[in-house]
Amino acid sequence: MQDSAARGLRDRGVRPDERVALVLRDSPRFIAAFLGAAKIGAIPVPLSTLARPDDLDFMLRDCGATLTITDADAGLFAGRPDPVAAAPTREDDMCFWQYSSGTTGAPKAVVHLHRRALFPAEGHGRHVARIGPDDRVYSTAKLFFSYGLNNSMVIPLAAGATVVLDPERFNAQRAWRLIAAERPTVLYSVPTAYATLLAAAEAGEPADTASLRACISAGEALPAPLAERWHRRFGLAILDGIGSTEIGYIAISNTADDVTPGSSGRLIPGYEARVVAADGADAAEGTLWVRGGSTAARYHDRPDATAAAFREGWVVTGDRYRVENGRYYHLGRDDDMLRVGAQWVSPLEVESVLLSHPSVAECAVVGRADGDGLLNVCAYVVLGDATPPSELEELCAERLARHKRPRWILPVAELPKTATGKIQRFRLREKARA
Repeated sequence: MQDSAARGLRDRGVRPDERVALVLRDSPRFIAAFLGAAKIGAIPVPLSTLARPDDLDFMLRDCGATLTITDADAGLFAGRPDPVAAAPTREDDMCFWQYSSGTTGAPKAVVHLHRRALFPAEGHGRHVARIGPDDRVYSTAKLFFSYGLNNSMVIPLAAGATVVLDPERFNAQRAWRLIAAERPTVLYSVPTAYATLLAAAEAGEPADTASLRACISAGEALPAPLAERWHRRFGLAILDGIGSTEIGYIAISNTADDVTPGSSGRLIPGYEARVVAADGADAAEGTLWVRGGSTAARYHDRPDATAAAFREGWVVTGDRYRVENGRYYHLGRDDDMLRVGAQWVSPLEVESVLLSHPSVAECAVVGRADGDGLLNVCAYVVLGDATPPSELEELCAERLARHKRPRWILPVAELPKTATGKIQRFRLREKARA
């Protein structure tokens, strides 16, 4: 199927270095189109099938695709059985582009190179997930997402493993039925999906985890209370890690024999990390910088953003971390940190306290000005029942310093998220300002 796609792309006039946009649901066709484009030296650009029309239109114009492949293009994948010779690409040639997930605004195209495209299989795949040919992998994160592309294509195919692909949008009930039917050994997901899966199980949905040997999380930090609730119910640790579209995959992670809830874990072999203070010096707490085997080269057509995020091989993540005994602890995005009463507040610390209450399914903390214009903590919570906010206020009073306690605890039906499941705190900040 890969060679059929490669020949079909050539027949449609696609040439080396031209972009091919993939607006495809998870299926063997996605993988064939991606690999077929790369084989002829073109540049596959996966785009979200869940994106809003205006966002999709922006990405199509921004990447300048010669051709867009959708699920309607069945003829591209059949009737061309002859093998196709691979284009003579070089290590530093562009291999594929992938758009950042838009948690802080408009998505940016991240440019990945050929020599680094396979490293996630050597790094996380070998040292953390430990994928082998007997594994059956299921990822709730879709292939268009950087995390999902490696979960469902790069890592398992490099190991000769089997992949379970679901073309439908994530739904907890559907996911539990799929796990029961397909018996995956490795589950890749994101914190919000783990929370939804757990809530469904707690509400009575049949949840059979007997086939699973590993649960892996990335995309955003996994709160310790959620990890602990999952472990208590299923007897399985969730191996949380940190990565990004710019890093290319997960660079820091917990492992099966070294799990610390609330921590992103330790460096994976093949990566380096620095925690950098505002003055540019290494520090115990500051902004995380990462470089290593899978890091991207730059953003497309964004020189200012490239200069800020890519520095002499390092990716400046914008995530605030502290390091203790070689373990990395996520404090939030630099632009999410709150200055309350001249003291810093980590939203994740407050969120972890709120999530320890059994009625809180999800939450997100942002800053909100009071009547005097002073910044205070505002928490938006998704509740599983009619628990009054006063009960959550009492919990925060018991476990948080005064300046860290939410001034407002506001129940909401849902939190704004990207198509990949990340909470869009910038939209909550806009809501708080309004």
